[in-house]
Amino acid sequence: MSPFFDSNILIYAYSTDVRRHRALATIAGGGVISAQVLNEFTNVLRNKQKQDWPVIEAAVRSIRFRFPDIVPLTADIHATALVLASNHALAFYDALIVAAAIEAGCDTLYSEDMQHGRSIGGLSIVNPFFGSVP
Repeated sequence: MSPFFDSNILIYAYSTDVRRHRALATIAGGGVISAQVLNEFTNVLRNKQKQDWPVIEAAVRSIRFRFPDIVPLTADIHATALVLASNHALAFYDALIVAAAIEAGCDTLYSEDMQHGRSIGGLSIVNPFFGSVP
């Protein structure tokens, strides 16, 4: 099964942050992302990193090449996310990521934002920076 990647892992991979090398190693084998991940990635590069549009467009092209399997946001994923948020005390946007990963049939979700080691619906959450970065 392919792993699913949250936007924060991709953001570190395209940054100068100390976590960059670990993020690059984590995504090296490929996997799956969702349209939401692309949206969040674009938003962070523009609004937090203040990147110019040509830089963002090049980064998004690179991600789309590396991750050709992009899960669309659908009404069914939204409905699943509502249930996951309610039943597992997740923030709604985190629940959307989990729902998309489950929909894609992934068994691992790489994310810095969710509880490392937690399992939801057969999906294991892994923080690739757990215990290694201050």
